[in-house]
Amino acid sequence: MHRVTTTGPDSPSSSPGAETDAPPSTALPSSTRTAESVAARGIGAFLDALEAHPDIEPHSLMLLRHGRVIAQGWWAPFTPSRLHHVYSVSKTFTVSALGFAVDEGLVGLDDTVISHFPEFADEITTPRSRAIRIRDLAAMAAGHREDMYAPALETDPLEPVRGFLLHEPDEEPGSVFAYSQPCTYTIAAIIQRASGQTLTDYLRPRMFDPLGIGAAVWREYPAGRQVGFAGLHVTTEAIAKLGLLHLQDGVWEGEQVLPVGWAAEVRQRRVSTGADESDDWEQGYGFQVWQARHGYRGDGASGQFCVILPEQDVVLAVTAGTYAMRAMLEAAWEHLLPAVDAPTSDADDATLETRLGALALPSLEGAAAPAEADGWAGSFYLTGAEDARLRTASVAEDDGAWRIELTDVAGKTLRVPVLGTGWTTIEAVDGLPPVAVTGGWVDDELLRIDISFLETPHRITLSLRRESRRAVARWLTEPLLVAPDDAGIFGLQAPR
Repeated sequence: MHRVTTTGPDSPSSSPGAETDAPPSTALPSSTRTAESVAARGIGAFLDALEAHPDIEPHSLMLLRHGRVIAQGWWAPFTPSRLHHVYSVSKTFTVSALGFAVDEGLVGLDDTVISHFPEFADEITTPRSRAIRIRDLAAMAAGHREDMYAPALETDPLEPVRGFLLHEPDEEPGSVFAYSQPCTYTIAAIIQRASGQTLTDYLRPRMFDPLGIGAAVWREYPAGRQVGFAGLHVTTEAIAKLGLLHLQDGVWEGEQVLPVGWAAEVRQRRVSTGADESDDWEQGYGFQVWQARHGYRGDGASGQFCVILPEQDVVLAVTAGTYAMRAMLEAAWEHLLPAVDAPTSDADDATLETRLGALALPSLEGAAAPAEADGWAGSFYLTGAEDARLRTASVAEDDGAWRIELTDVAGKTLRVPVLGTGWTTIEAVDGLPPVAVTGGWVDDELLRIDISFLETPHRITLSLRRESRRAVARWLTEPLLVAPDDAGIFGLQAPR
């Protein structure tokens, strides 16, 4: 069973899937846009751009200036305490852990990978594989010219580090950029091996607790090893705190949290990523952060951002569901940058504050029951170019209450009600992911439902037609496979 609630004010309790012993989050200090000299109208224009773009579904936003929150909002059914899969923003958390490990003498940037995996030494014989250093991994410059995650898993699905090292780099390590997940995965594996702790346990006393970051959970593969390159589920405020910590050179409330100089190491340009001066992905790469036309940032698939702007003393944390990540950055440069050190007004401030408090994703309107019930109950032929995680779809009815049942490739079934109006939030119970549902019968022949997986950027649209018995599934953004064992829709949640 699921626990069903309507969308409403956010609960102060931590999201399901949280660390059971994690302390509660502490809020960042806030200020006014007037006090921090940022024009409310520019922030409103940024919201306009996100909401008007047909391919962007914004989920949350926090904007900081001078270390204080000056604008924040969550598009219902998303809420402040909900954990969210930040995809590759995870990498910037991982490289923060690397800084502590280097400072504590657990690892060195010039250590070779093979020195931390001596059991592979006899079979990793090619010179370039043996020469890969931790600093090469951190700069995404292991020497390969493509992402090696799939090849590494194919070569050794039980030990991806070995599978990675068995592929000789195309070029000398440190000489060429390729955004390759095993680079970060291997850093995470080395930290965990050297410290004897998972990344979350290692970061808890060193960074999470000092910053007041509450729940943080990370997907593992294999069991006990957190993957590092993605899979981290945290709140939007945790993303903002990460950005602020790096903006402030590792200092938090007057105390040095990150090792001295590590934030500067992270943001330093290490390798070329292209030559197009107008492309934010071709400005170079640091240690697990992208250089940009303005500042630098951590990116996560489907629209997760931690943007750090030292020149403006600004941090922007955003979560979304989109492939149009370039458009999101363009909107920030066009609207937010000119708003910095620009005058605002009380009227603009009041308008923006009201808007931020009422953000919501559009819902689908329809009927909660078909005008003619005959022919609707039963199985539908599931099709669609992006429905690989799903196996079957069916419609069922009990005492006039209708529901859709989805079975995934693992054979597990998700049941969601058809209520016809607004968003309905269904919390996680018995291993089922938390979702929000909207939609109903459009007419006698078409039932349309949207299901948003609330701890991820992903939403699926289902269109079921009675006469053809066909159900077409379409993802807003297709979920990426972080670990080989998280296929199916039930991997679309924070680890529990």
